[in-house]
Amino acid sequence: MNFARTTVSLLLLAAIGTAAQAQSEKTREQVKAEYAEAVRTGDVIPAGDAGLKLNDLYPQRYPHGAVAVAVSRAQVKAELAEAIRTGDMMASGELGLKLNEEFPQRYPAVVAVASTKTRDQVNAETREAIRNGDMYAAGEGMTKLNEEFPQRYTKARAVYASKAQDSTVSAASTLVH
Repeated sequence: MNFARTTVSLLLLAAIGTAAQAQSEKTREQVKAEYAEAVRTGDVIPAGDAGLKLNDLYPQRYPHGAVAVAVSRAQVKAELAEAIRTGDMMASGELGLKLNEEFPQRYPAVVAVASTKTRDQVNAETREAIRNGDMYAAGEGMTKLNEEFPQRYTKARAVYASKAQDSTVSAASTLVH
């Protein structure tokens, strides 16, 4: 049984090797030239545990590829000045926010958006959110007050649920009639 299994597996490996060799259209000289170029540019992985190519480990030893310059020095300076002015630069710290996101009051608004709601509507929505606990709790967590203190807002939820149910029933009754 083992002899048959070993024979079959060796035949399969030989067939795969032959197929791979038949698919390779490069000559021995082409492969040698490609390898020599890879060694010259440091595009080979040395023995060891680093897993980096030689040109990554020792960049000073190998030629660098040509870098295409798309913008001039003046353009880069202008872009930097604009980023500083608008706060479009990363803030220090672990949050990963830009300066204009962390300190929006210090920088001009990038896009002015016209509000579609009146001041009274916004105030009413804010009062409703406070009443329902739909405001974020103080601190670093991103929980809302009704999630952090559910016992304080159970009555508001019940009232809201009954209003939603009443509106659903009234909408359904108007559709029936």
